[in-house]
Formats: sequence, C-alpha cells, structure tokens
Amino acid sequence: MLNLALNTEDSLVIDDYYKEGKGINLELTKIQEAKANGISTNLFIDGSRIQLEFVSGKPSSGEALNLHFYHATLQKNDFSLLLTQDANGFYRGNAEQPIVGKWTITLSPLNEQWKVMQDVGLPQKEAFSFNP
Repeated sequence: MLNLALNTEDSLVIDDYYKEGKGINLELTKIQEAKANGISTNLFIDGSRIQLEFVSGKPSSGEALNLHFYHATLQKNDFSLLLTQDANGFYRGNAEQPIVGKWTITLSPLNEQWKVMQDVGLPQKEAFSFNP
C-alpha cells in the first residue's frame, strides 16, 4: 500500500494557486454570460450517444458546440466532443464508449463566450436539466 502511494501521481494537486484563481474568475464570468443569455438545456446521455436540446437561449448561428467531460478523480479519463445541430434542432454527438461514473460536464460554443457547467452521475435513465 505504501508503494502505491509513493509511486503514483496525484492529478488533483494544483501548484500555482494564483494562476488557478484567475482562471476560476474567468470561468465564473462565462457562466454568468450563459445566465444572462437565458441558456437552458436538457441533456440526454444514452450509453455513448448524446443529445442536447435548448429550452431557451439557443444560439442563433447553429454552430457546433464543445461538450467536455472531466472525470471526478482520474484526469486521464477526461475527453471532449463536438456536438453538431441536426435538422430538428437537436445537438448530437457520440462518445467512443459508454459514459459511466461521476463527471463535471461543461458546454460552450467554439468561441468560448459562455459556459454551462454541472456535476453529474451517469448513467441516468432520462434527460436532465443542464443549466448554468
């Protein structure tokens, strides 16, 4: 057990707290921008298939959106997807494998002007509200 503790890297430790604090403030500004734009969505994840529906605040451009998954404890499991809008107005994407476990999920446009962020345990049987 001691060998495991000495020979594994703790990916949760942050060395530069000042720089990290500035980054957190920028993230909060992006979340506030999403709130100001009235963004409200429903997110449905079925195994590896993802569907996002805007309830309000849908971007008028129809551009693709970034969806990032940050694993609660294992940084090596983090991944990102590009969601594209279909003819019915839903944004869809596919992960390489089923998404299971506890994740922090973020949604943002390509220009990163706003951000929605939420902690989620997966799988879930139904769509869930995914809002700033």
